[in-house]
Amino acid sequence: MLGVWQGSAAQQAQELVPDGVRVVAALHTVSAAALGSHDHALDEDVLLVGDARADKLRVAALLDQIDGLRCVDAGRLEMARITESLTALMIAVNVRHKTHAGIRITGLPDTLW
Repeated sequence: MLGVWQGSAAQQAQELVPDGVRVVAALHTVSAAALGSHDHALDEDVLLVGDARADKLRVAALLDQIDGLRCVDAGRLEMARITESLTALMIAVNVRHKTHAGIRITGLPDTLW
């Protein structure tokens, strides 16, 4: 993995944006091809990371409009270093199996927000 001094691309972005702008990172494990395809039904979780719950709720409200996605609060923005690393793993799995697999977190309560 290629690292950045800030720990993740999301943390780097947070450092670069003007004061008052807050970054939320998401969609690291969702296949871009699946998102863009009307032929592929989505059934997976989106891990949202950010420092303010209200910001994550705003992003979750947008992503909830996409059928088959469930937003999961995965913690503070510093967790982006982990979620970003999952992207490489998901690409490898999808290439190996010639699919558009995603991640589903099990054992969560019915109401997440």
